[in-house]
Amino acid sequence: MASSHTVLMRLVASAYSIAQKAGTIVRHVIAEGDLGIVEKTCATDLQTKADRLVQMSICSSLARKFPKLTIIGEEDLPPEDVDQELIEDGQWEEILKQPCPSQYSAIKEEDLVVWVDPLDGTKEYTEGLLDNVTVLIGIAYEGKAIAGVINQPYYNYQNNENQKLREPRNEAKAGADAVLGRTIWGVLGLGAFGFQLKEVPAGKHIITTTRSHNSQLVTDCVAAMNPDDVLRVGGAGNKIIQLIEGKASAYVFASPGCKKWDTCAPEVILHAVGGKLTDIHGNALQYNKEVKHMNSAGVLATLRNYDYYASRVPESVKNVLVP
Repeated sequence: MASSHTVLMRLVASAYSIAQKAGTIVRHVIAEGDLGIVEKTCATDLQTKADRLVQMSICSSLARKFPKLTIIGEEDLPPEDVDQELIEDGQWEEILKQPCPSQYSAIKEEDLVVWVDPLDGTKEYTEGLLDNVTVLIGIAYEGKAIAGVINQPYYNYQNNENQKLREPRNEAKAGADAVLGRTIWGVLGLGAFGFQLKEVPAGKHIITTTRSHNSQLVTDCVAAMNPDDVLRVGGAGNKIIQLIEGKASAYVFASPGCKKWDTCAPEVILHAVGGKLTDIHGNALQYNKEVKHMNSAGVLATLRNYDYYASRVPESVKNVLVP
């Protein structure tokens, strides 16, 4: 019975199933061929039909099961009746078999804040760089990110930059034969699951940073790390996955462009395996419901050797990025 499980573990189990549903919606929108793209604030700040449908699906599904939750989603959508087809009321039973960390066992529904990025890496999604895309559901308590779920709708999708986005039927067919997509989840004090932890070879400094939101400040900060290689990819979720799978050693974003819904879920996964995510000054990010949505002092994240990268952030960069 659901009542024998803690609120937090029931919420994570539900978020897992809801995130899987979200991944299916993301794939369906491309398969239909009409992304329904609109510009929000500029040409690099886009919203698609998938962003809208997934946010409605996640927020409505969570609100039905957990009516006292505070849910903050990226997209500013008008209230409307949500199609029943978008509702997911299942829960991942494997998660319910796990013990809830004792410090979270008495948490009440109304104490939790959920940060939702329905489609992280929207610009890359519109350009066919589908392996950059993630769905993010982060759960915070007393301002701290404590649980998170990341769905990669196109995990196992071998992306080809030359493949035209407008060839959705081929993509959909290939996806039908392969096991497409995966869901990663984690809870602080319990661990992170759904992937194989791997580290960059010792002594290698590989920086992952923004693909679509570059600036002189970002360039200067990355250069100060004296990197062996720089990976420019989309999506905060995708960059954190690069850290935990040994593709990059630090995620450096010296810019105010990242938001709380970008970092809440990925931060949990990283912290659960011993990594660290802060702003450029080394401050922990806050996730209470009253906090401003912008991570105005940027992001610095590593799986290991955080102090090395933190020590190399130029003072000139810190002076510009005010917390």
